[in-house]
Amino acid sequence: MCQVEEEYHEQLERVDTPSASKKCVKCKEELAAVVIRAGDAYCRKCFRESFIHKFRAMLGKTRVIFPGEKVLLAVSGGPSSCSMLSQVQEGVSQNAHKKLRFFPGIVYIDEGGALGQCKEMRQKTTSELCDMFRSTGFPFYILPLEQVLDLPGSVLTPSPPSDQPGSVYKAAVDLFLQSGDSSSDGKAEEQECVSLPAVQESHTRLLQQLIGSAQTLTAKQDLLNTFRQHLLVHTARTRGYSKLMQGDSCTRLAVKLLTSISLGRGAQLAQDTGFSDCRYGDVTVVRPMREYSAKEIAYYNHMFKVPSVVIPNLDTKMPDKASIQRLTQNFVTKLQADFHSTVSTIYRTGEKLQTAGRDSSAAEDAKRCVLCVCGLDTAAEEASALQATLISEQLSQSSVKPEPPASVGQCCSSERPCGGAEGTGDCCRSSRDHEATDLRSLLCYSCRRTVRDMSSVDCLPQYVLSVAQRRQNRSAMKEQISEFLLDDADENN
Repeated sequence: MCQVEEEYHEQLERVDTPSASKKCVKCKEELAAVVIRAGDAYCRKCFRESFIHKFRAMLGKTRVIFPGEKVLLAVSGGPSSCSMLSQVQEGVSQNAHKKLRFFPGIVYIDEGGALGQCKEMRQKTTSELCDMFRSTGFPFYILPLEQVLDLPGSVLTPSPPSDQPGSVYKAAVDLFLQSGDSSSDGKAEEQECVSLPAVQESHTRLLQQLIGSAQTLTAKQDLLNTFRQHLLVHTARTRGYSKLMQGDSCTRLAVKLLTSISLGRGAQLAQDTGFSDCRYGDVTVVRPMREYSAKEIAYYNHMFKVPSVVIPNLDTKMPDKASIQRLTQNFVTKLQADFHSTVSTIYRTGEKLQTAGRDSSAAEDAKRCVLCVCGLDTAAEEASALQATLISEQLSQSSVKPEPPASVGQCCSSERPCGGAEGTGDCCRSSRDHEATDLRSLLCYSCRRTVRDMSSVDCLPQYVLSVAQRRQNRSAMKEQISEFLLDDADENN
């Protein structure tokens, strides 16, 4: 046991912490300019080379992006996505050492309408981003989030993946080299620019009503992320892009992993945090920035003058406990400040997680969630935690309701308010509850929790409701003719 009188001055040794005054761990010559982790001190030149090599090595070893493909870069204006844009811009240049052989485009989704921003603020933000995108020479598209209200139902139906230029990546590279590198010709073409179009005030009000129908900030952020992803995938399809590149960093994915588990998305972790996400079929989502920490990206952008735009979001200036997403983010970042291996440990653990069951990319259309397009995870056994939760929810919501009056069928068609003279509204409320129950049966567990926090499912976009109605009609038709269908066992006999 330690004693007060004991002295430890002779046994204690001072441990030198890494500092910028040490030599670079790579070249061993120049003084270190930045310290990323304990023991990883780099000079300016070596840090830049290591940063660039990590990005191109990630794309090279995964072999997901084939030569000659069109890749759409989803840029939000933040440090991570702008750093990704800088890496792609440098990688496709003529003097690049290992040139990236795909054709990039840029897309930005303006979410100012959902946040209640004025037109002047939205135009100022988009003008700054427009100047940044125009300097790259890539085609870019600036779209308002209000366009999600006019999307077709096909965005929720995964299309078959497009044919690659070869069955093997190496064969695709040889085919591309034989056909000739046409990236120089693409520079000579006129840059396609789609700036922010005029947005009707009615669409903005409908979008605000949609986001405002969620009663918690957690559900609002979940809805916003879902519909933003729908618009990104639709833009990639209509513009002919087969890959959608997002700038999620290692820190962001670590927060997203814990948040997804907290929201009941454990079955979708492989798609939400992996390098590639094939749930949409013909459009594959890739995350090449997943090996970079937020600290590493911030150092690189500061040292090499990579521009970015500060854009507020839903949880800006909100307290730590305002939502599950923000609470998880503060928990991880504060823990990372004291224990520097927190983010990497969560990130590496998430790489090993896989779903035991059918992959969502191979799931049938009827067995997918109508919001997140992942495979349904609600087909659980009777003795499971999910079924126990659903039974508990049904028991807590069950109550004795009075029988509707005889004239209830005419109340909705008359000019007077629903519910007759008493104004109870039981008939329409019961019909809305029935519609919400039918919709929840087509959702995964996490999306069910999100829709449950909404005041009304009628606020959802029309393409979501139409796809849900079509699936319900097909399910009812299949149930009616089920006795006339042959099972697999009958066909074998």
